[in-house]
Amino acid sequence: MILVLRALGVGDLATAVPALRALRAAHPDRELVLAAPAWLAPLVELVGDVDRLVDTPGLGRTRWTGPPPQLAVNLHGRGPQSHRTLAAARPGRLLGFANSEAGFADGPAWSESEHEVARWCRLLAWYGIPADRSDLALRRPSAAGVPVGVSVLHPGSKIVAKRWPSDRFAALARRLAARGHRVVLTGSPDERDLAARVAAAAGLPVAAVLAGRTGLRELATLVAYARVVVSADTGVAHLATAFGTPSVVLFGPVPPARWGPPPDRPRHRAIWAGERDWPSWDGVGSHPSLTVLGVDEVSTVVDEVERVVRESGAVAT
Repeated sequence: MILVLRALGVGDLATAVPALRALRAAHPDRELVLAAPAWLAPLVELVGDVDRLVDTPGLGRTRWTGPPPQLAVNLHGRGPQSHRTLAAARPGRLLGFANSEAGFADGPAWSESEHEVARWCRLLAWYGIPADRSDLALRRPSAAGVPVGVSVLHPGSKIVAKRWPSDRFAALARRLAARGHRVVLTGSPDERDLAARVAAAAGLPVAAVLAGRTGLRELATLVAYARVVVSADTGVAHLATAFGTPSVVLFGPVPPARWGPPPDRPRHRAIWAGERDWPSWDGVGSHPSLTVLGVDEVSTVVDEVERVVRESGAVAT
């Protein structure tokens, strides 16, 4: 049995898909167990290749009670805590990045600037397990029960600094609606008020606010069949990449080189103001790297990704 630790969120799971598939291909006859939060189960089903999910809401909060795994793989972080969490399961072998604090000298060195997808593929390659970093696709769920062909705007993010100002999301929503887009606003239950404010400012009906009203499976399905997705650097952006849904991702302060969509896929565009000497920022609200992004710029990029889809002859559903 192979035990894989990735006790994080939606985007974290999506960026680990190539590594999970590589482990399945390398060990087709072993049970592949993923230690991750239980609420990710609908997304784990769409990944496939995982035989069992063990609810692991965070490091140190769940102990492994099964038999020692033959192999434990740390796709969670650099250690030491994540290494120690897996070592406590008494695996036959542990794969992870070298970490002297955890007493783990095996594995390659950690690179802070590395793209999250490439990071885990490189880890496995160091151990002789080839991984294809482009293998990001998720299984497409049934469209039953969700609107198809809507334009998804996701104004929130757990990290407030990553949010594009809400008044600009409202202006973009208003502009897209005037051009014939059926705009909906998504988000977590905690972001429902934010989505409602954006909808009200954009003149959208209350029914357009889906934030807090969709479970993870419904959100993934909505994204899978959307016309376009516009969001911050958050989990929804990774879902759009995984389903091939045209997307525009607004980055800041973390650059797309760390978490962005593959640069060779023109239907997914990252907007990034770059590294600058930003004016003083009090740490409240959107980071200056996002406040410099204007509605015209974002609207133009939305048009560009839609044109890419039209010219390719593909149907954005």
